[in-house]
Amino acid sequence: MQGNDLRQRAPLIERLPLATDRPWLATGVTAAMIAAALVLRIIADPALPPGFPFVTFFPAVILASALFGLRMGALAGLACGLLAWFIFVGERNSFALDWGGVVAMAFYTLVVGTDLAIIHWMQRANAKLARERELSRALAETRELLFSELQHRVSNNLQVVAGLVSLQKRQIADPQARAALDEASRRLALIGRISRQLYDAAGSTRRMREFLEPLCHDVIEASGRAGIRCDVRVDGDALLAPDSAIPLALIVAEAMANAIEHGFAGRETGVIEVTLTRDGEQRIAIEVRDDGHGLPEGFDIEASGSLGLRIARMLAEQLRGSFDLVGGTGATARLVLPA
Repeated sequence: MQGNDLRQRAPLIERLPLATDRPWLATGVTAAMIAAALVLRIIADPALPPGFPFVTFFPAVILASALFGLRMGALAGLACGLLAWFIFVGERNSFALDWGGVVAMAFYTLVVGTDLAIIHWMQRANAKLARERELSRALAETRELLFSELQHRVSNNLQVVAGLVSLQKRQIADPQARAALDEASRRLALIGRISRQLYDAAGSTRRMREFLEPLCHDVIEASGRAGIRCDVRVDGDALLAPDSAIPLALIVAEAMANAIEHGFAGRETGVIEVTLTRDGEQRIAIEVRDDGHGLPEGFDIEASGSLGLRIARMLAEQLRGSFDLVGGTGATARLVLPA
């Protein structure tokens, strides 16, 4: 049923030949076209000079072949040829042929045979193309389904790993080790939450705004801090290549997590502003700015012992960019990347 529905929705040229399942209809319409060709030829006979016995029969043969396929085209060719031979070629109302009649019938046979062969070849090629297109559509649907299932399973597995790390933390007494496991669990859980949104089956690029807004929402939701708001502002959107999505997500998430953990320590509310700006066609800058406590006096990211900041700098270098953390009113994490 689905194949019939697709065939009905296809353009007319892709549905040819018609009435393949109703041969009586095809035969009846073909017979009507043959009769019409004969009537038109008889009407036009007084006005036509000698040498045009097949002038109205050729269109009937071509139409029958194009609309109903090779069999109906051959039937029309045979019937039209016999009618033209008997009435208009050589001696009227006779099948007797002189040399001129033989040449005329040979010409008719050659033209009709060529027309039928070309039309039949074109219809077969068109049908093959339609089958290949349908197969490609089915394969594309299967690929998207498998890709979605893979993304779902990867995301679920990452969430399971994050949960196992959290369970393992309960058996460790050392505060630093527990904090490290907390960080690892948080990062795994975050990747699991956003991995379904990072890629599509076609591998197409995404706009940065489309990427940053759900990412920021996921980070805030994962933190459990309902009083913190994140605003995303994009001045000059940019495209994000699929292979840059995970590193960029981790950098932005790390900057936001740092703001939530340290900038808003002891506070229930706060605002994080994520901005993207373009420097011509050369660079883009992503800033994560908070209105929290700011950086400690004399803070140096090079001397910082934060594993998260070291990971952010390493990932920025992987993207051929740079990452820095500066103070002021609150703190600002700045990521600069080639456009």
